[in-house]
Amino acid sequence: MVPVVFVHGIRVSATMWGPVMDRLDRPAVAVDLPGHGTRRGEPFTMEAATSAVAAAIDEVGGRAFVTGLSLGGYVGIAVAERFPGRVAGLAALGCTALPGRYAWIYRSLASLAARDPSLADRISAYGLRRALPGPAGEAMVAGGLSCAVMPQAVTAVAGHDQLAALSAYPGRVWLVNGARDPFRANERDFLRACRDGRLILVPRRGHLGVLAAPGPLARLLGDLYDQADGGRAGRPESGAGDRAGRPEKGAGDQTGRLESAVATPSPR
Repeated sequence: MVPVVFVHGIRVSATMWGPVMDRLDRPAVAVDLPGHGTRRGEPFTMEAATSAVAAAIDEVGGRAFVTGLSLGGYVGIAVAERFPGRVAGLAALGCTALPGRYAWIYRSLASLAARDPSLADRISAYGLRRALPGPAGEAMVAGGLSCAVMPQAVTAVAGHDQLAALSAYPGRVWLVNGARDPFRANERDFLRACRDGRLILVPRRGHLGVLAAPGPLARLLGDLYDQADGGRAGRPESGAGDRAGRPEKGAGDQTGRLESAVATPSPR
């Protein structure tokens, strides 16, 4: 059974995945990115971030499913590009907006956070607990917050070509978005870039809302990993890239219903 390596979002840490990992019937680890959690204070670059994830993959046997949300999803895409042989499949959640579309917003927030990181951390903790009441919100803040690293992380993501990275990766990719997530903005472009991609929409959820029900999310992810384990993850058939790159109606879509954690293909 191929293990899972989870990658967290911006300013939080590996602890955010705790409630999902507790419910996942598969070996899994979560990694702290540079500048976050146990690595707070380290400079964040995309090269350093992908190296950290690759090291975590090596620790669990040298090959893993990579799953990331938001910043973690963008980093996961970069890992798949740089280390394709180590990535048995990729689940990229909440990261299908091209950076140029929202980079100015995040740069502005990052600039404000850099002026008073401790205040920004306290405000973020309050906001995360309000957005995700209960264990999911507590998991987001348990490892500490790192708003000071936001400018570096935003710059790194803005400087990386996610579409080129996806087109370079030969394995299976699931793009998972909350239906109300503004980071869906360019999901069709991301899907077309995948050689073997699927799009899953989670009804009535926003950017962080997909974490609000960790049990169903764990079952949904487990289903995706099982599909890859029994399929051709990392070993696309000849022509698979063309089919995913130019899907027929409904060919690249799946609707993921978090309530039942079942991903079913959209009808053709």
